[in-house]
Amino acid sequence: MKRRDFIQSAIAGAAAISFTRPSFADDRELGAIRTQVEKNHDEAVKRIQEWIRQPSIAAENRGVNEGCDLTMRLFRDAGFNDVTKIPTDGQPGIFAKLDAGATRTVGLYFMYDVKQVDPSEWSSPPWEAALVDKPGLGKVIIGRGAVNQKGPEATFLAALHAIRAAGRKVPVNFVLVAEGEEEIGSPHFTQIVRKPEIQGALKKCHGIFMPFPSQDLDGEVTINLGAKGIVECELVSSGERWGRGPRSDIHSSNKARIDSPAWHLVKALGTLVSADGNDPAIEGFADKARPLSQQEKSMIDAAARRLREDVAQRQLGVKHWVHDVGWRESLELLVSRPTVNIEGLVGGYTGPGGKTILPHRAVAKLDLRLVPDMTAAGALAALKAHLAKHGFGDIEVNMTGGYDPTSTPADSALIQSSVAVYKRAGIDPILWPRLAGSWPGYVFTGERLRLPAGHFGLGHGGGAHAPDEYYVIESKNPKIQGLDGAVMSYVEYLYELAATN
Repeated sequence: MKRRDFIQSAIAGAAAISFTRPSFADDRELGAIRTQVEKNHDEAVKRIQEWIRQPSIAAENRGVNEGCDLTMRLFRDAGFNDVTKIPTDGQPGIFAKLDAGATRTVGLYFMYDVKQVDPSEWSSPPWEAALVDKPGLGKVIIGRGAVNQKGPEATFLAALHAIRAAGRKVPVNFVLVAEGEEEIGSPHFTQIVRKPEIQGALKKCHGIFMPFPSQDLDGEVTINLGAKGIVECELVSSGERWGRGPRSDIHSSNKARIDSPAWHLVKALGTLVSADGNDPAIEGFADKARPLSQQEKSMIDAAARRLREDVAQRQLGVKHWVHDVGWRESLELLVSRPTVNIEGLVGGYTGPGGKTILPHRAVAKLDLRLVPDMTAAGALAALKAHLAKHGFGDIEVNMTGGYDPTSTPADSALIQSSVAVYKRAGIDPILWPRLAGSWPGYVFTGERLRLPAGHFGLGHGGGAHAPDEYYVIESKNPKIQGLDGAVMSYVEYLYELAATN
C-alpha cells in the first residue's frame, strides 16, 4: 500500500486524512467541512458513546425499542427530514429520507442491534463505552457495537453534521432503511424493505451502501463485491419428540438401559460434516454452488500477494489453516466454500461441579454459510432431508434467521466511486470476490431492486461478536485512520457519488 499524507487535527489530535482535491469540489468547500469535522470531534465521540451505552440486543429482546427510538433521534439530528418507525412481526425497523434537492439519490443500510455479551469476559464494561489507550493503535472506544456497527454508522452521521455545520448542502439525497434484527439473521427485514412506499423510494437510488471501517491492522483496504448468505438454526433433540429417552431429566445411572437424546444429537451432527469436521457432507447442500470465475481467482491471487498471512493468523489467534493448506488456498476457501458451523451446544447441566443426570433434551445452534446460486430455502430443505435420510428425522430444525448470498459488479458506479476515493487517499484497495461473513444485501441486489450494494469507509476496529470490541478514535498507527479521517472519507465518498456518471 502507498503511504498517505496525514494532517494532524488541531482539536483532538486524531489523524485526519489528506485527500488530493477532487475535480467536483473546491478546496474551500472541503476545507470548511474539514474544519467542522475537527471542531466537532468531541461531539462525534460522545454520539458514539451514547449509542453504545444503550443496549439493543434482539436475541434477548433487551433494549431494542429504546435503541430504535434513540437511532431515530440520531437520524433526525443528522438532518433526515422524514423518519418513521416500521413495525414488523419482530423488532421494529426504520425508514428515513433526506431530501437535499440533489440530482442523485443514494440508499443507506443501517442496523441498530448488537450481539449478546458476557460482561465477565470484558476488560472494560461493554456498556460503558470507555475511551482506552490500546498499544500500537492509540485511543479506542471499547463497547458492544463499537465497530459492529454503531461506531462506523455514527461516524457517517458525523459527516452529515459537518457538512451542514459548514453551511453546505449534502451533495446527494438519501433513502435509509434500518433494522434491529441483523444479529439474529434479519428474519423480518423483507417486511420493511418490501413495503410499497419503501420499495418505490429504493428504486430511485443509484446504489446502497453500509458504513464500514475497512482498514486492517496494516492499513490495507478490501472492497467486498458481495457476501455469503447464511442460515441460522437450532437442532433440537428431545426424548418426547424422538420417542426414545426420557421426557424429563433422570439419574444418569439409567444410561445403562435408556437412550440419550444428547448422544442422539451428537451422532446427527457428525453426519453433517466430514470426519475432521471441515467439509459439509449434507446431500444436495452445495449442488448449486457457483464455482469461482477466472476473474475471482485472479483477485485472490492478487490479494494473496498483498495480504500478510502472519497478520491474519495473529488476529484470528490460529497457527494452522484447515487441512494445513497454504495461504493462497486458505483465501480461496474463505471466499468459495459453503460451511456448516456449530455456534454452540447446550444440554443438561453446565454449572460448577457435576450433576449425574441423563438430559431429556439437547440443542445445537448452527450457522450455514452460502455462496452464490445457493439459497437459504434450499440449504434448509437439504439439511432437513439429510437428517431424515440418516435416521434423524425426529430432530427438530428451527430456522431463526438467514438470507441468500449477494453480489455486486466491480464496474458498478458504487464500487468505482469507492475505488476513486481510496486511490485519491493514496490507497490501492484490494478487490475481493465476497465477504465471508453475511449481511442482508440480497434484498437490494436481488430480483426486485437489482441495485449495486456494498460497504465503504476508512478507519479500523476489531472484536466484533467478541469481548473488548473496539473502534479506533485517535490513531497512533500512521497506516490507520482515526475518527476525523474516517469522517472525511464519507464526505469525499458522498461528493464522488454525486459526480459519478
